[in-house]
Amino acid sequence: MTLKTDAWVIHKGEGKDPGKAELKRETFEIPALGPEHVYARPLYGCWEGNMGHIIDRKPVDVAAQRGEDRIVMGNAGVVEIIEVGDDVTTVKKGDIAILFCNGGWDEFGYPEWIFGYDMKNTIGMLAKTTRLHQKQVIRIPDKAPTEERLAQWAGFSLRYPTAWSNWRLAYGTFRLMLDDNEYPTPIVWGWGGGVTLAQLDLARRAGCDAVQISSSGARRQLAENLGIGVVDRSEFKDLYFDERLYRKDEEYTKKYQEAEATFQRIVQERTGGRGVNIFIDYIGGPVSRATIKATSRQSVITTAGWKAGMVVKNIRAIECINRRQHIHTHYARYSEGIQSVNYGAANNWLPEVDPKVYTFDEVPTLAEDYQRGDFVYYPIFKVND
Repeated sequence: MTLKTDAWVIHKGEGKDPGKAELKRETFEIPALGPEHVYARPLYGCWEGNMGHIIDRKPVDVAAQRGEDRIVMGNAGVVEIIEVGDDVTTVKKGDIAILFCNGGWDEFGYPEWIFGYDMKNTIGMLAKTTRLHQKQVIRIPDKAPTEERLAQWAGFSLRYPTAWSNWRLAYGTFRLMLDDNEYPTPIVWGWGGGVTLAQLDLARRAGCDAVQISSSGARRQLAENLGIGVVDRSEFKDLYFDERLYRKDEEYTKKYQEAEATFQRIVQERTGGRGVNIFIDYIGGPVSRATIKATSRQSVITTAGWKAGMVVKNIRAIECINRRQHIHTHYARYSEGIQSVNYGAANNWLPEVDPKVYTFDEVPTLAEDYQRGDFVYYPIFKVND
């Protein structure tokens, strides 16, 4: 038996240059319940950057890539379990759970595809009802979560397991090089972003000297509220490396070099000349040159994203001599998701979500607001009561 649901859908683009996609509210069919599947009602969702990529059809038309005429996106949220398959053991009917968006995994459980994004035949949080595999939901330990708490868990859903998995590997790698006695207080910096903030909070809780770099006053204030140091990125606003312009445009080159020099001066002043031990860089190409220069010997540069550049360059000999480790992760496996949820519940390691909660009817408005940057970190929308 299949179900039908109300959903905001994206259609596959037509022609060589279809332009931006349009959100359309339509009826969508949900596949039959398998033995390891659950039916769930999304309660809250969090708008993620990859949803903007789908609308922009950049870097790809995701619907076309999936081979589907239309898709329902959305890979962060909280759901209520309304029916379970015969072999489901992770949740039961009536449970409230986060969406764990590992869409398709390898033999060890590490994600290859993301639910509600590039994983085929998945129905994201922009639907009133969806179907999930039992390892795509993790029960929230809260006994009676408030509406505010549910919105926080929706913001947690994608970014915090990502931060947890990446931090475990990055911090563990640093400690393999220098233990607690040799280096008791590692210096951890990160370029501003929601996952970075969650990760810096873990660093702070682990006793590290954590610093967030952001040009947004609201984001810097949020970091300071968590006890994280801040650096105003507007002090070096021209720090955006473009190799082509660097070679050909003298004015651009001059501005870039001045910005990079300012950034490096701030790093040296704030770290007492030691440099950064663990640098969280989810941006990529435009800042990778400056990131590398800012780090110490025996350091770690870590990422689980590529916001503004998939290709980065380094000189392998220098990286080897400095024992600089480059960590790359992609979301998390299920065991890490459970760890992150349990830690979040026990230690109040949860995001401070944006105050405005959009209704399901207002989803297109949310998409426009997000594209304009009218948000702090975690824009939340409500799907069902």
